[in-house]
Amino acid sequence: MTLTRRTFPGFAALFSMPFAWVLLLLVVPYGIMISVGFWTRQFPLFYPDFQFGNYAQIFSDPQYTTVILRTLKIAALVTLGALALGFPLAYFLVFTVRSAALRNLLYMSVVVPLWVSYLLRAYTWKIILGTDGALNSLLVSTGIVSAPLDIFLYNQTAMVITLVYIFVPFMVMPLFTVLDNIPRRLIEASEDLGVGPFMTFWKVIVPLSLGGVIAGSTMTFCLAFGDFVAPVLVGGPDGTMVANLLQTQFGAALNWPLGSALATLVLVIVLVLLQISSRLDTAGRVELT
Repeated sequence: MTLTRRTFPGFAALFSMPFAWVLLLLVVPYGIMISVGFWTRQFPLFYPDFQFGNYAQIFSDPQYTTVILRTLKIAALVTLGALALGFPLAYFLVFTVRSAALRNLLYMSVVVPLWVSYLLRAYTWKIILGTDGALNSLLVSTGIVSAPLDIFLYNQTAMVITLVYIFVPFMVMPLFTVLDNIPRRLIEASEDLGVGPFMTFWKVIVPLSLGGVIAGSTMTFCLAFGDFVAPVLVGGPDGTMVANLLQTQFGAALNWPLGSALATLVLVIVLVLLQISSRLDTAGRVELT
């Protein structure tokens, strides 16, 4: 009991500031956002209330359901694209590159773009895919087309390409860490037993890398799901995502209750995805002995 009394002030002093920080900057804002989602809007003001009209409007208006489903689709495509690029790259860095210096250099070349402005990285693809961009210039100079094409920009394909480029480092980093921690003795044992490279990859490396796949996919999906810059730069009319709707509701429309309800729905979707990711990670975890 004496030890507990002596250590409690130190414990309180150590964790009071982080607790206050989380409470004021995370819990309280989320609480306000969720509560405002039940308020009533009477233009140009909104009043405290407890009603579900804002949520009913979200699910009854095809505009909102279409945008939410479109956002889920684009985020899923971005996740698959980032996985298709990130897994081979991480595998190459871990199992093919023998020089530690070269491996670190190549790994840093993947991470360094994160230090560059997000807006600049997104705008780069607008320059590449634009009418006067590098892609059209190449096609015209090689004679494949006679005039620049406008099909590369302002569509969902351009959004997926841009977001994959932006978020692929978040896929590579956990994959690289997981693959690098796979004991080489397991791969050598598989080879000693006469198992071919493909089956070794499928039976040994893939199961042991599922944690990195799940972690990278979760980060990539959540980041792509909440993006609102790429739709503005390269998305076009059919590229509106849920974050753009939030920006409109809190900005031009001045409908904070509906915007808060929509933001709460996004938060619930992300929390559900995180819970599913956690369960998949637990179910797919392989113990190394």
